[in-house]
Amino acid sequence: MRKKYIIGGIIIVAFTVWAGISFKSTLTPYVSIAEAKQSGKMVQVKGERLDNGYFDTAKNLFTFEIKDEQGEILKVTYDGAKPGNFDQATHVVCVGKYAGGVFVAKELLIKCPSKYQEEGTPV
Repeated sequence: MRKKYIIGGIIIVAFTVWAGISFKSTLTPYVSIAEAKQSGKMVQVKGERLDNGYFDTAKNLFTFEIKDEQGEILKVTYDGAKPGNFDQATHVVCVGKYAGGVFVAKELLIKCPSKYQEEGTPV
């Protein structure tokens, strides 16, 4: 009887450790632009949108710039179409990694303030 409890306990501990390691590998930390440039890993960078960007139809590549709170500017490329609400966005969160002098985004999270304001309130 005692042997079953020991084996069961070992299985539960092993599963908990495996789940923790698996979960940790899926986390994508928020970092500054300077940290993203040195990281070489998948990270999230938040910045103020500086321009409306440019979409290259031949390469299906959307390129724009953001500026973080420290004033550092980052050129971002996104393999996909320009998000529909990008022009109204004040801030953009880019998920990806820095490579070859640009931040290659795999995902864009658009922060649009008009969604959070009351109707009739000026933007």
